[in-house]
Amino acid sequence: MTEQKKVSAIVVTYNRLDLLKQSIEALLNQEYKLSHIIVVDNNSENDTKEYLESLGDKIDYLRLPENIGGAGGFNKGIRYFMEETEDDYMWIMDDDTMAHPDSLNAFMDYAATNDDFSFLSSKVLWKDGGLAKMNIMGYMNGRRIPASETKVVQTRNATFVSLLVARDCVAKVGLPIVDFFIWGDDIEYTERLARIRPGYFVPASQVTHATKANVGSSLKSDSADRTPRYFYHYRNKMYYARQRDLYRKLRAETRPWLDYVDILFSKTDNKKEKLAIIRKGVKAGLKFKPSVEFVQDKKAR
Repeated sequence: MTEQKKVSAIVVTYNRLDLLKQSIEALLNQEYKLSHIIVVDNNSENDTKEYLESLGDKIDYLRLPENIGGAGGFNKGIRYFMEETEDDYMWIMDDDTMAHPDSLNAFMDYAATNDDFSFLSSKVLWKDGGLAKMNIMGYMNGRRIPASETKVVQTRNATFVSLLVARDCVAKVGLPIVDFFIWGDDIEYTERLARIRPGYFVPASQVTHATKANVGSSLKSDSADRTPRYFYHYRNKMYYARQRDLYRKLRAETRPWLDYVDILFSKTDNKKEKLAIIRKGVKAGLKFKPSVEFVQDKKAR
């Protein structure tokens, strides 16, 4: 009889206690039982700390001394997975990811017949049951994967909203880049993984992304309080574009300037600030050369 593969879930949270409670409850109720639930807390307020401590040995709780962003949180969580567990796969998600009871089961059904992958990504829905616009995957030709797709298909990259990753691939490619802080760390990391082994979209595995609104990221239409964070979007994009083949590199490097022209001739609010953010992000991205950390695999000791 084949031994059942073990899986650790990794959740990164920061001051979203209500959503976090729902996310953890969904993980505890998976049909395919998890070996570990690793929760990385980016120094949230005490209510989050008290809740997570109350769960006792139901979770592995990592509280960080400061908020180092989603990228840093996943870096720490994956390091813990590699150094402190011997599980076969890690299942990565944000704290607003609501797994369905069979989400992991669908991944593991696929893995049981084809383990030649670096990552598997879920079909991500919004609260109304339609596709979550910020998590729509793409075919290898760049075309978006529609809601009607029912087959497992290869994809170039994916988001950290329900991503299953093979342990041996982590040992080979290292950890997410802490210096990204937010934005693009998942795209860069999954493209790094896909260079050593294919990644796939598995539509039978479905989760709900409980964001406030079902919108994609857009500096042009986003609120003024969120404008500064787009610096990371443009800076980080310039870095991971350099790792791509020439055609995809040129496309990614052109995109910020298309956004710039679009905003320049639009009636968007805070136009001057938004244009400055693009310029600042692109300029920083040209010199941005973060290091990739590698981790010792507990299984290899």
